[in-house]
Amino acid sequence: MLVNQQQPAGNYEAKFDASNLSSGVYLYKLQTGSYNKTMKMILMK
Repeated sequence: MLVNQQQPAGNYEAKFDASNLSSGVYLYKLQTGSYNKTMKMILMK
C-alpha cells in the first residue's frame, strides 16, 4: 500500500524497489473508492 488517505487531484510518483525481484511481468492494482484498475508492469533487468 502506498497511501491510505485522501489526496487532492494531481500527479503523484511512487518509488518502487525491485532489487529483490526477478525480471518478468507483474500486476499492480490502483484502487480508490469505487474505482479499481489492475495493470501490467514489465520489469527488465
